[in-house]
Amino acid sequence: MAIYRFRISFEDFDEVVREIDIKSTQNFEDLHRAIHRSTGYNAEKSSSFYVSADNWIKGDEIAYLPNQRKTDRGVALMETSKLSSFIEDPHQKFYYTYNFERPFDFHVELIRIILETDPGIEYPFLFKSTGEAPKIIDKNSNPVAVSSNPVSDEFDFLNEMDFVPEDTDELEAMGGSGINAKEEDEESESDDHHQEDEEDEFSDNENYSDEDYGHKEEDY
Repeated sequence: MAIYRFRISFEDFDEVVREIDIKSTQNFEDLHRAIHRSTGYNAEKSSSFYVSADNWIKGDEIAYLPNQRKTDRGVALMETSKLSSFIEDPHQKFYYTYNFERPFDFHVELIRIILETDPGIEYPFLFKSTGEAPKIIDKNSNPVAVSSNPVSDEFDFLNEMDFVPEDTDELEAMGGSGINAKEEDEESESDDHHQEDEEDEFSDNENYSDEDYGHKEEDY
C-alpha cells in the first residue's frame, strides 16, 4: 500500500498551500475532509473533484452531496471512490471545487508516491501548511468575508452612531433636518451677530446726540 502526497492550492490564492499524505486505499471523501481540517471550513458542503490534465480542464467528476440531477446522471461519489482508481499519472491532477453555493476552486496535484506507510502516523496527515486560508461567510458563524473592494478611510457618521433604519424617526425629530440642524443654527446665529455689527457701525461709533445738533445750529 502506497502513500500519496498531494499538493493543494487555492486557484485564486497561490500563497495558500497544503500538502497532505493519504493512503492509496482511502477515498476522495477522506481527502475532502482532510483538506478542510487544514482550512477550517465546514466539510458538509456540496463539492466535487474533477480528473484533470495538465491544463486543469475538468474531466470525470467525483462528487460529495451531489444534487438530484448529478445523482440521476450516475456521478461517482467521493465516499465510494478510492484514490488509486483515478491515479493514471505519477503527477495526476484534480480540479476541486468546494461548496457550490459559495465556491472556492483548488488545484490538487500528486507530487510524490511513498511506498511505505509510517506506523506512527494517522492518515490522512497534514505534511505541510503554508499561508492562512481566506475567511468565508457561513450562516452558522460570523467570520469576515474576503473582499476585493478597498476599505474606505472616510468617516461614516451613520455607522459610527450604530444607525439602524428604525432610528429614522429620531433623526427627523431633531429639528426636522436631523444631522444638519446644528449647522443651520450656527448659520442663523452668525447672521444675527452680523446684523448687530452693522447697526453699531452707524450708531455707537459716531456718538452723535441731540445736544450736538443744537449747538451747531446756534453757531450759524
